[in-house]
Amino acid sequence: MRSIALMAAVLLSACAAAQPPVHGVTAGHRCQSGTGASFVGQSATSETGAAILRATHAAVLRWAPPGVMLTMDYRYDRVTVRTGPDGRITSVNCG
Repeated sequence: MRSIALMAAVLLSACAAAQPPVHGVTAGHRCQSGTGASFVGQSATSETGAAILRATHAAVLRWAPPGVMLTMDYRYDRVTVRTGPDGRITSVNCG
């Protein structure tokens, strides 16, 4: 009987220690939007996108060309880059 109670306690403690993943957060990444403003006016290229990810510390890059509808869900680890019809970046925002 003691061994069953001890085993149950061990199993329950293992469950309690596990943290479920939080939606919108990639471990070690939280977007910092203040650093993205320097990219406004630049061409929207894959190299610029990679530089934006590094500068903002985001894990996910979302391009938003003109006329594209975006979801309203907020993610701490995502940066959204809006572009104009000329292919230049018009804004860089977290979320």
